[in-house]
Amino acid sequence: MNQFPLSRRSDIGNKIRVSFEFFPPKNDDMEARLWETVTRLEPLRPQFVSVTYGAGGSTRERTARTVKRILQESTLTPAAHMTCVDATREEVDQVIAEFAAMGVKRFVALRGDPKEGVGAAYQPHPGGYANGAELVGALKAQGDFDISVSAYPEKHPESPDFATDFDMLKRKVDQGATRAVTQFFFDNDLYERYVERARKAGIYIPIVPGILPIHSFGQVANFASRCGAHVPGWLAERFEGLDKDPQTHALVASAVAVEQVLDLVERGVSDFHFYTMNRADLVVAVCHMIGIRPQPLVQGSAAA
Repeated sequence: MNQFPLSRRSDIGNKIRVSFEFFPPKNDDMEARLWETVTRLEPLRPQFVSVTYGAGGSTRERTARTVKRILQESTLTPAAHMTCVDATREEVDQVIAEFAAMGVKRFVALRGDPKEGVGAAYQPHPGGYANGAELVGALKAQGDFDISVSAYPEKHPESPDFATDFDMLKRKVDQGATRAVTQFFFDNDLYERYVERARKAGIYIPIVPGILPIHSFGQVANFASRCGAHVPGWLAERFEGLDKDPQTHALVASAVAVEQVLDLVERGVSDFHFYTMNRADLVVAVCHMIGIRPQPLVQGSAAA
């Protein structure tokens, strides 16, 4: 697939649900930018917003602070990321209990990447949960939480084949996963084939496409190469020569994301998860163009 047609019905925004992903800030300036992003995206009434958890649990305290602030100072429903890297079962269970005590009812359960980053060999903690399926089971043991898990339209880079991938996803579902959210992708045919394979494998939970608006094509292409995501040639051509033209780059990025979403809507998709990179501009533009407009805020009115 090389292009995404643009003509659509004007009421499409009423049929789409979105969620947004943030990462915890590392300093005061980043926290100010994140909160500006939260404030701008809040009126779009997302189903939930997720807050990531660093490799090896390295951002645990910052994640907790961000989730707590979202709970206390916004109408948004936060989902806390959980991983099982470099932590015992008791430590993970304690973190789950702390989030639950805050009032968190949604989680994103991920095995997690090693501290060394993407591509490094994963080694389960000797006294910890071995994988995402066991982590989902640990969450369900503590409460009737809404649990999102990961999915990989181009398979996980560590998986030898799709059968292994689907076996793990099925185990997560059996443990109580509510939905799967995919790694970002740019070829919708890959996503559609993945969903078809999942259904044939007996996996029927929603598989929500993860959409990454491209703030920097160079950075995205680099990251994609490390995590096994394909960057189509036509996409590279769209951004060719725009390294030093941020305004045009942003316009092209908005158009690409809108085309991708609208094409997926035509294929029957109604839920989308946006990786915001703690920036609001592109996400606001994309949501506006697909018909999702700001709504009046009422404290306590966020999606349950």
